[in-house]
Amino acid sequence: MQLTARVREILSWYPSDNPGTKANLARFLMTGRLAGTGRLVILPVDQGFEHGPDRSFGPNPPGYDPCYHPDLAVEAGCNGYAAPLGMLEAAADRYPGTLPLILKANNADGMGGPPDKWPAVTASCDDAVRLGCSGIGFTIYPGSDHRNEMYGEIREMAAEAKALGLAVVIWSYPRGNGLPKEAESAVDVTAYAAQVACLLGAHIVKVKPPTAHVHYDANRKIYEKHGVHLGTLADRIRHVTLGSFAGRRIVIFSGGEAKSREDVLEEIRQIRNGGGFGSIVGRNSFQRPREEGVALLRDIMDIYADNAG
Repeated sequence: MQLTARVREILSWYPSDNPGTKANLARFLMTGRLAGTGRLVILPVDQGFEHGPDRSFGPNPPGYDPCYHPDLAVEAGCNGYAAPLGMLEAAADRYPGTLPLILKANNADGMGGPPDKWPAVTASCDDAVRLGCSGIGFTIYPGSDHRNEMYGEIREMAAEAKALGLAVVIWSYPRGNGLPKEAESAVDVTAYAAQVACLLGAHIVKVKPPTAHVHYDANRKIYEKHGVHLGTLADRIRHVTLGSFAGRRIVIFSGGEAKSREDVLEEIRQIRNGGGFGSIVGRNSFQRPREEGVALLRDIMDIYADNAG
């Protein structure tokens, strides 16, 4: 399939990357129902590590089968599928050349430990190449006592990934002793987290949809002085995207906790209207019965495909 003008434009934002990395970025952008639009809908299934199998897959028991999720991604027409090492090893050859894969290379469990999590590195770039992945995924927690260690880990892994021609996707989730709970999704903190991921060399940045809360007084003064509009989610998406190299990095937004179908779709409309590049939707898709999950993902893609707003 010939690259569209929009995809060529996006690839031009990564002038330092080698042809292998650009080819893998193009695979994401030219796959599925949104191929060529510059928009992405990716299915992530790392929740079994983070929350355990029962909280993750109990609502829809077929999801206990690791083959269920790539099947769901392909049937719905997703741009890609992200999962930890074992999930991909169980189903990596199911759609070779058809479904771009992201190896989630660090993970943390939910069974206790220190107040500030520090995900373990659970896979390597060599694993990603062996499994035919197009990219690696890595979580950082800006605000954590351990953030500097995480930044160092992804710097090393990103350098190796890029040398191997892989794309780098960073999950940037502010949390830890440096931030109260309400600040984790504050608009200024989310924009800061996205900027940090860009500065660490991410090709694709994943953050949460930002709330209207502003955590830092210094930022509030700037917003008030310059008349920055943050009243709607679309406004806040636009602001986070602006903070991601003026929109010259692909920023996608998490689907978050399970919610009603209409709440999901309204959030997607706001992300689209704010210029977001897409979504990475896990629990809201695979915790529904198969037909409902497929239908919801396709409705999400239809919204992103409709740029009329």
